[in-house]
Amino acid sequence: MPFTALHRHLGDPPGPLTDDMIERAIAQELHETDDLDWKSELPPLGAIPSSDFPKDVAAMANSGGGTLVFGVTEAHKAASGRRDTGELTEGFERGLRSGAVTAVSPPIFGLEVVQIGDPGNQCVVVVIPPSVDGPHLIYKKDYFGAPIRNDADTVWMKERQIEAMYRARFDDRRRSAEVLDKLYSESAAMRSPDGPAWIVAVAHPRLPSKLPNRPDQAVARMAFEEAGKNALVYVGRGRLHPLENVDRSNPRPGLRRWTARPMIDGDSQRWKEAWSSIHDDGSVSLAAAVGGHRRSSTEHNDDHVLESRDVEVAIADFMGLIREASDRLGLGEYEVKVGFEWNKTERLQIWTTDGMNYSYSGSTIPLAQYTPVEVTVRADTDSRDFHQQVHDIALDCVNQGGIAHVQTISQPKA
Repeated sequence: MPFTALHRHLGDPPGPLTDDMIERAIAQELHETDDLDWKSELPPLGAIPSSDFPKDVAAMANSGGGTLVFGVTEAHKAASGRRDTGELTEGFERGLRSGAVTAVSPPIFGLEVVQIGDPGNQCVVVVIPPSVDGPHLIYKKDYFGAPIRNDADTVWMKERQIEAMYRARFDDRRRSAEVLDKLYSESAAMRSPDGPAWIVAVAHPRLPSKLPNRPDQAVARMAFEEAGKNALVYVGRGRLHPLENVDRSNPRPGLRRWTARPMIDGDSQRWKEAWSSIHDDGSVSLAAAVGGHRRSSTEHNDDHVLESRDVEVAIADFMGLIREASDRLGLGEYEVKVGFEWNKTERLQIWTTDGMNYSYSGSTIPLAQYTPVEVTVRADTDSRDFHQQVHDIALDCVNQGGIAHVQTISQPKA
């Protein structure tokens, strides 16, 4: 659910941007702030890169994110009336997004561009996400500068401010890596030493959620259910889904998280044990047995043998969790780490299938050690791009074991 500067200043809960919000802002003569700026008109389409738009976007990103509202006049920095922006065409929306990418360095992705109001009385709202990649710079010929908001004004950073922001960027990367490693260790520790090989997948948002309230059990329950549905977009039901083997209907509270426990009956079902958590800050984790899966009613793979199809299904479930947490908490980029844990007495093997759909071990590279896959995922992108990321992470995971192709996760349709 969106929660913008306009929501915050009006005292509204998270929800879609509406025309009523604009009317109330004008009636209350809402003032511009460091994260809210009124603009009477849109820049000309052909001049977006050379207009003030990239500078305004960079200043908001450097200041923790914010909202530009086009189509609202102001007097003494207070909203005073409306001026129709005209229809927001697809080409103009692309131009705004392009201006934030091509005219700003590092580029700013993930702008939310929304038109609200009736024809003849329309506004365009541009929501700029906070960024950990500051300072964002604007180049003008041979010169560059780093804009930042100073209450209702946009000013240029001094050298010491730029230095401090670069230091903050590097410190944030180090802290993010430490948090990700801690999440991974916590999840891996749930595996029994004598159990089958597990996949351990964790994700941490580069920026935490701004929503004020901790999700309750009902919200967590719905999030786990929707995550399972998300996974079915990428793979079907032909294999064992970890999220279908945890108690999604009764998640239990943990330390700033909700955890879905495994639904297994004794050691005989240890081969399908799984744990999953959704954290208050938007982090997610999935740890599940993928070795020793059942081949028939009486036969199981060895504990150190994984099938590519089971790995792919687990990745789909994990990415479904990320997508759901992102949508529910308004998050963008995630740092992701995926690895495998086993007892190391035997080398890990990832098997594929032959032309008759039987398990095939001839392509595997037995692994004495598995190097975790670490990537950055854009969780707030469109469905096709996210699907491609699901495919690519699964491919990275199985490639290391000698498998050239994924089998159950298809390439997204063009």
